[in-house]
Amino acid sequence: MYFSGQELQRAPIGMFDSGVGGLTVLRQMYRQLPNESIIYFGDTARLPYGSRSAAEILQFVREILSWMQQQRVKMVLMACNTSSALALETVREEFDMPILGIILPGAKAAISCGKRIGVIATAATAKSNAYRRAILEVNPDVQVWQVSCPEFVPLVEQNRIHDPYTVEVARSYLEPLLEQDIDTLVYGCTHYPHLAPVLRSILPTCVKLVDPAVHIVKACSRELDLQGIKNTHLPLPTRFTVSGCPQQFAKSSLQWLGCTPMVEKVHLPNVVVSQ
Repeated sequence: MYFSGQELQRAPIGMFDSGVGGLTVLRQMYRQLPNESIIYFGDTARLPYGSRSAAEILQFVREILSWMQQQRVKMVLMACNTSSALALETVREEFDMPILGIILPGAKAAISCGKRIGVIATAATAKSNAYRRAILEVNPDVQVWQVSCPEFVPLVEQNRIHDPYTVEVARSYLEPLLEQDIDTLVYGCTHYPHLAPVLRSILPTCVKLVDPAVHIVKACSRELDLQGIKNTHLPLPTRFTVSGCPQQFAKSSLQWLGCTPMVEKVHLPNVVVSQ
């Protein structure tokens, strides 16, 4: 993929998640890097990712990145913890473009906040131990506890954040972490910041919440500076794409974006997974 210098600056950044969770990263992009053009892809036909196998996730990510490459993006942000945990290292070696994951920036931020760190995540991310490994590699003296929260993503996607049932589920997930007297809680899934009002109502005020979305965008900014490809021109409107129902995504996005986006359905290329 060849660009002239100015073409590369103006090229969009690709960003993907299984659904609306990655909008937490998109909002940070708008705040921190308002000049960048963005293509957002939500793999809504195949969510939630957290119950998928590592092989399935890797296949999905390959398909998404192949499509992103066709859109001539200059960089891709994995606005998805499950994909970052299970596929990042493999696809970085397969694709000739910068690909940033969300876990390491989140882990580094957590260590700066406390010594007793809880991580709430999808089943696949928790099982991978990606956050525990990343945190302990940076600082082996902290303690880390992880909890799988499989019901959170469907509840966010269904816009059931303020249901009494959601509070009940959140209490059950947080209880083992509260028993460990955590001082920091990491959102190990980009959907989870949407649950902040619920989580904050349950957690002691002294527990710091870490949103890795903030920190992956900081890492993105540093990478753009390093490569000299930060856009200094006006951005193009964000392009919203999904693999599932555009209308459902647009409806779910309204409260997070403050407007109803135009959403298009795209068909991903089939990529053969080498054995």
